Amino acid sequence: QVHLVESGGGLVQGGGSLRLSCAASGSIFRIVSMAWYRQAPGKQRELVALITAGHSTNYADSVKGRFSISRENAGNTVSLQMNSLKPEDTAAYFCNARIYHTVNAWDEYWGQGTQVTVSS
Repeated sequence: QVHLVESGGGLVQGGGSLRLSCAASGSIFRIVSMAWYRQAPGKQRELVALITAGHSTNYADSVKGRFSISRENAGNTVSLQMNSLKPEDTAAYFCNARIYHTVNAWDEYWGQGTQVTVSS
């Protein structure tokens, strides 16, 4: 079993910054990728940013140039630095990880979500 524990959400004024972190623990053989998704009320969950084991990154067009994803702690922690925040960034943010437990078996995991609210 794997647990993803998120931290760092909160309320910020437009133009401000927040940093989200997510730590993975448990039965981990290898982490394939870690990512942040978000879901605003009445909308579908969408990918915000993803980072692979090789540190390749992918960002939603709406956050390019403002958000930065990184991995620390031997790769078991993923952070999302969010700058120049806009009210439309308001959403619940979810950590996601694809993890191999053995050389052949992998699963996808989600964190519990952390709320980010940006005031205008």
